Amino acid sequence: MTFTLPPLPFAPGSLASRGMSQETLELHHGKHHQAYVTELNKLLETHEELRDKSLEEIIKRAHADEQLTPVFNNAGQHWNHCFFWRSLAATGGGIPGDLAKRLSSDFGSVDKFKETFKKAAVGQFGSGWAWLVAAPDGRLKVTKTADASSPLATGEGRALLTLDVWEHAYYVDFRNRRPDFVDNFLSRLANFEYAADQLHGA
Repeated sequence: MTFTLPPLPFAPGSLASRGMSQETLELHHGKHHQAYVTELNKLLETHEELRDKSLEEIIKRAHADEQLTPVFNNAGQHWNHCFFWRSLAATGGGIPGDLAKRLSSDFGSVDKFKETFKKAAVGQFGSGWAWLVAAPDGRLKVTKTADASSPLATGEGRALLTLDVWEHAYYVDFRNRRPDFVDNFLSRLANFEYAADQLHGA
């Protein structure tokens, strides 16, 4: 199987007024994400046993195999970025009522959820991701992963929403101000409609 870079689910310039510039998206999607896809396809040329596997199958298979670390890194980054693009919206920030109720039930309040999510995103040392997930026990929780890892790889639950906290995700627009980037995501960019759809399908 040959993997390809999916188009963004929005126009590259449509998030500029919400704090994510077209330049960021052109670099992040067109350069960084494309590089992961290109390298993954190159690596799979020497791993015939993985060629007919889905992206999810490759991630789960490679996660626990040190010999497949390069494959895992690029496959994981491809999957994570695909999920990240769907976690963004030009009309983001608003939380549907049913999801708001679940967040209030499991975190104490929507504000407490945002506080927990921000703490995870800002506290992830170095490169990585912050996630809202539906845990195996059905409760919503926030988790963070390093580098190319994800709840899919770790089995921590079904991903509902993610934020990329690698520096290339925010340095053009926010320089080294990761906390501001996270606040902007939660209030203006987070596609909570998509998170609610994922939850309903969990």
